[in-house]
Amino acid sequence: MKNLEEKEKKLQSALSKLKNLKLNFDELSTNISEIENQKNQLKIEKEELQQKYVNLDNEHKNLKSKLEEINLDTIKKFENQNKFNKKVDELNQETESLIEEIDEWQT
Repeated sequence: MKNLEEKEKKLQSALSKLKNLKLNFDELSTNISEIENQKNQLKIEKEELQQKYVNLDNEHKNLKSKLEEINLDTIKKFENQNKFNKKVDELNQETESLIEEIDEWQT
């Protein structure tokens, strides 16, 4: 009888352990499913961020190109302004020289 009771207790213990294992397996399946969902969400976010990066990189390149054009245009304007100022100075000197010559002729 004692042997039968011990076997019954061992059987009950084994059944209890199996139930716990089943619960642990169900929790594990749920966790795996949640992790898979998170992985998919992160993948979607990653793709969105990559697309935003590509767009920002293109915009940066366009803005950089425009800035270079503006800088070149500004440099040309300054060069033209300097040339103009130089010509004005030359004309002023020439005018002064002519005025001096006229003054000398009049005297």
